[in-house]
Amino acid sequence: MIQHKLTIMRDKETGSKDFRQLLEEISLLMGYEVTRDLPLEDVEIETPLCKMTSKKVSGRKLAIVPILRAGMGMVRGLTTLVPVAKVGHIGLYRNEKTHEPVVYYCKLPEDINRRYVIVTDPMLATGGSASDALTMLKERGCKKIRLMCLVAAPEGIARVQKDHPDVNIYVAAVDDHLNEDAYIVPGLGDAGDRIFGTK
Repeated sequence: MIQHKLTIMRDKETGSKDFRQLLEEISLLMGYEVTRDLPLEDVEIETPLCKMTSKKVSGRKLAIVPILRAGMGMVRGLTTLVPVAKVGHIGLYRNEKTHEPVVYYCKLPEDINRRYVIVTDPMLATGGSASDALTMLKERGCKKIRLMCLVAAPEGIARVQKDHPDVNIYVAAVDDHLNEDAYIVPGLGDAGDRIFGTK
C-alpha cells in the first residue's frame, strides 16, 4: 500500500489535496514500522470479564519533530497512530546556491531528552538538513532518535549514516541519485510546494 500510494504522489498530475492526504496515509503506515520495537512492559488491567496482564509502551514517551516545512505533512499520520505524542519543530531551509541548510527556528518539548524522537522530512536529499536537525536534538540530550522520510537519495542516506551512525533511517523508497540542483531523481518534486500548493 505504501508503494501504491507513493506512485500516485510521484505523478505530477496529483494535486495538493491528494498529495497531502496520501502523505498522511503513508506516514501512518510507516509509523507502524518506526515504532515496531519500542520497549513494552507488563501492566495489570481488568477487562469486562476478568483481570489480566497485558502490554503497554514502557518508559519514555514519543515526540515527533518535523523539519519545517515539508515535515509537517507527516505529523498528522503519526499523531493518528500515537495521539499522546508531543510535537516539536525544527525550521531549516536549503540555501539555493550552496545547498547547505540554514536554521531559522527550533521549538521542542521541555522533556525532549527523555523521549523517543521521530524526526520527519519527506525528502532525504543531500542529508544536510536531516544531519543538522539530528545534531540539534543530540545537543539537547536526545539519545533515542529515528529519522522517517518518504523518499531518499543514496547521497543523503550516506551523509546521515556517516554523521549519525546511531540513528535508524526509515524510508519508503531509495531513488537513483541527486541532480545538479540537489533534487532527488526521479523523486516527486519539491514536497513542501506540493503539500502547500505554493508552486
